[in-house]
Amino acid sequence: MLKTHHCGALRKTNEGEKVALAGWVHRRRDHGGLIFVDLRDHSGLVQVVFNPGDAAAAHAVAQDLRPEYVIQVQGEVAARRPGTENAQLPTGEIEVRASDAVLLNPARTPPFYINEETEVEDLLRLRYRYLDLRREGMHERIVLRHRVVKYIRDFLTERGFIEIETPILANPTPEGARDFLVPSRLQPGSFYALPQSPQQFKQLLMVADFERYFQIARCFRDEDLRADRQPEFTQLDLEMSFVEPSDILDLMEELYATMAQALRPELKVARPFPRLTYEEAMRRFGSDKPDLRYGMELADFTDLVGASEFGVFRAAVESGGAVEGICAPGGETFSRRDIDGMTDLVKRYGAKGLVSIALLEDPASLSAEGFRSPVAKYLEPDMVRAMAARAGAKKGDLLVIVAGQGGLGQKDEGSVHRVKPALDALRRELAGRLGLADPNTLAYAFITDFPLLEWNEEDRRWYAMHHPFTSPRPEDVRLLDSDPGRALAQAYDLVCNGFEIGGGSIRIHLAEVQQKLFNVLGIGPDEQRDRFGHMLDAFTFGAPPHGGIATGIDRTVALLAGEADIREVMTFPKTKTAQDPMTGAPYPVPDESLRDLGIRVTQR
Repeated sequence: MLKTHHCGALRKTNEGEKVALAGWVHRRRDHGGLIFVDLRDHSGLVQVVFNPGDAAAAHAVAQDLRPEYVIQVQGEVAARRPGTENAQLPTGEIEVRASDAVLLNPARTPPFYINEETEVEDLLRLRYRYLDLRREGMHERIVLRHRVVKYIRDFLTERGFIEIETPILANPTPEGARDFLVPSRLQPGSFYALPQSPQQFKQLLMVADFERYFQIARCFRDEDLRADRQPEFTQLDLEMSFVEPSDILDLMEELYATMAQALRPELKVARPFPRLTYEEAMRRFGSDKPDLRYGMELADFTDLVGASEFGVFRAAVESGGAVEGICAPGGETFSRRDIDGMTDLVKRYGAKGLVSIALLEDPASLSAEGFRSPVAKYLEPDMVRAMAARAGAKKGDLLVIVAGQGGLGQKDEGSVHRVKPALDALRRELAGRLGLADPNTLAYAFITDFPLLEWNEEDRRWYAMHHPFTSPRPEDVRLLDSDPGRALAQAYDLVCNGFEIGGGSIRIHLAEVQQKLFNVLGIGPDEQRDRFGHMLDAFTFGAPPHGGIATGIDRTVALLAGEADIREVMTFPKTKTAQDPMTGAPYPVPDESLRDLGIRVTQR
């Protein structure tokens, strides 16, 4: 090899050793004779000193060096002179005094600084991703990703899990997100689908008596992109036979808590992880992925404002709606402009508006002059006192209230989608403004007892809230025949800091129950046999009770790294329009290639 040591591995204990190093010029400083180069490789930096009196030829090479040139250096490790040590570097007590240097490859001037963590436009970073990955922050996050995956593999292997690969080319399925389709040249007119998850295969592995399976699986979904979603992503996929939900949740809590402790010990993780039902999470936080690092729980004022003189509140209650709100601690100082911004926010989530009440006095003895609100003339002090008490508000706090066409549990989904998501968004916005979310805390929680199905008014049909292989609670199987909307699923999500990390469920393992659910979903007998006959057949050959979970590797690493966008922990991600500025993908295919596949492209 061209090197005997890694740059970042040298220490005071190496003093006096002859070494050969190779890497990139991180910085170069010419001190009028002596030239200092910070040499960088995968492991870190070390200072190399070129002295014309000791090695004239090496010094001549150093005179022409520029940032990102690739060089090889030979020399001796020496202690730095007292007072010149660099405590910011692990190698800061020593330097390498060069005896020889070889330029391996010069470099053009990069389009952005690599030796500084400066802001760079996203498209430029993606266009030159191989340079972006050289930067310290990106490099460290990719190394962290490796450590996360290694920890997971070691953890599960020690507990009897077997890592098994499943196919990438599979059959399309009529549920969930849109598939990426792959045409078959050998079967013209037929298509494979890239897997959204290994769902069917991992269940079949349970039928095949691999009692504990896991996989670091590549998955694909043709969805609109956002900060926590990419068209291709990686997930931890695992399945277990003869288990109940608590077995899987206990396993995942141990994995995620100990992983954070091992890889990011400075982060705080509270145990045990809270377990909230879906109904409780929505009622308290307006979200099935609540951020539990702070309070500000939703308060339901519906029963307090039914007789209010304020027409918006009264109309919402009379129409069977809901009036709910949040107490923002210390929010009394928010300006009119701040309130207008919050109003615009809730409108984006379907609410018609927002009412604010600033508490200027102790709520327990609140007078008519003790609160400020744009609608103060319609609000009675007794009612405001009751609302403040229910929300746990104090003097100096701000009540922010949304009235909608309904609350949780009503069949009109639009009602929930007006009140709850608007308050969830407002809660997150307020927490950011007030600095309530501790960035050094990972607040994990499990959400359980999801509805099995959700009704789509436009299609006039039921859809699986999780996926069509999710088992209802045993006591709710009978509801599939009479009132499927009331059935709850043996499903669960792992959430953290307002993000969904993953989800899973106990699966259906009885053919007759699976067929019953297919019928509710509008999948007729012929389609059942055509699309899922292999699953239904497998369930008749002694399928064991089983369940599992899948958690996002990208989201997991992003949380551990303190990043909001999963692109910051992926090597070669796509843009928000699913394009790769570096390679040009997706790229038009020549007509002859399409003819081989029996495909013709038309304009939409």
